[in-house]
Amino acid sequence: MTQFAGDIPTLDDIRAAGRVIAGQVVKTPFLHSRTLSAITGADVYIKFENLQFTASFKDRGALNKLTSLTSEQRKHGVIAMSAGNHAQGVAYHAQRLNIPATIVMPESTPFIKAQQTERFGAEVILKGAGLSEAGQIAREIEAARGLTFVHPYDDPKIIAGQGTIGIEIAEAGIPLDAVIVPVGGGGLVSGIGLAMQALAPQTEIVGVEAELFPAMRAALRGEPAHPGGATIAEGIAVSKMGDLTTAICRALDLDIILVSEAAIERAIYLFLTIEKTVAEGAGAAPLAALLAEPTRFKGKRVALILAGGNIDPRLLASVIMRELIRDGRIFKIAVDIEDLPGQLSRVAGLIAKCGGSILEVQHGRLALDISAKHAFLEVLIEARDPRHGDQICEAIAAAGLRVRRMS
Repeated sequence: MTQFAGDIPTLDDIRAAGRVIAGQVVKTPFLHSRTLSAITGADVYIKFENLQFTASFKDRGALNKLTSLTSEQRKHGVIAMSAGNHAQGVAYHAQRLNIPATIVMPESTPFIKAQQTERFGAEVILKGAGLSEAGQIAREIEAARGLTFVHPYDDPKIIAGQGTIGIEIAEAGIPLDAVIVPVGGGGLVSGIGLAMQALAPQTEIVGVEAELFPAMRAALRGEPAHPGGATIAEGIAVSKMGDLTTAICRALDLDIILVSEAAIERAIYLFLTIEKTVAEGAGAAPLAALLAEPTRFKGKRVALILAGGNIDPRLLASVIMRELIRDGRIFKIAVDIEDLPGQLSRVAGLIAKCGGSILEVQHGRLALDISAKHAFLEVLIEARDPRHGDQICEAIAAAGLRVRRMS
């Protein structure tokens, strides 16, 4: 840690960042969730960073960094690499401060994030297979154009800006047992951890990474990491940790929970249906960690950092449908029928009588496991709950038809 001692932000640095960004970013709500507390067994509080103007915490660090630039640096402009949220934070505040901004984003960046970045006036370059490759390209452009590089996490000004969240939580005066923070490159957890260590040292800081990208946990344990894959939490899909953030996380003795894609999807769904708020995958990861390890946090007062809400609407729609399927509220059945007029209407009537809603029907005659005088129906149905689905199937079977649930 001594190698980076001069760069590690102090509480004074974080307080100074708070004064810089005051009135220019949202002091986001920090609220208790009675329903999530009942579900998880913990006493849950949520820091709604998805309510920032660019819908993520990145506004804080980006503004703190940009305001620290010299007039000459501002004149030439800045460049950043990002999968989306840092890009929007830099682009938005650069536009406000009349600083030209160029953003290199990986080719896999969700369309909504690239589009929003362009709307803030930045030049967007979609290039690179991932963040590391996009970062290399950004560095090349930095040198060629004489720009100032704004790192998404491995920068003292960025870390101090993100640390203002920790000050706001501590100033709420609620004694917490733990704060669960999503970990990508480590800037957010470093800033919050430094602030909470100084103001509420009894509070444990817990990181959370997607199982597909366990880079920080591997770095802290000195283990090889093999990050990669299509994760819904692209905001924390970071393969290479920062030197400064790794040193801070090691000094904080940070413990990191890994969460599955299914757990993250579940958390997104719960935020939407219970808190009526939109969380992207990275923003939902702390709730996913709480759901994954309920025994660890049972009875404890826990804060979740809902870091961002920039999720593609189509992906959100897919998550909702997948969760309805997991909950048994949407399911598919196969029904064998005689190949006679009126049979489709008969099955539909049975489903309707039970209060089910038909979403989709496929009718076929060519299945080889039924006789030539029979046909089959595949019906996608919406029910109130799993028991209601069972009742629908029982009613169809009671009418003398062969029915089976399909996976």
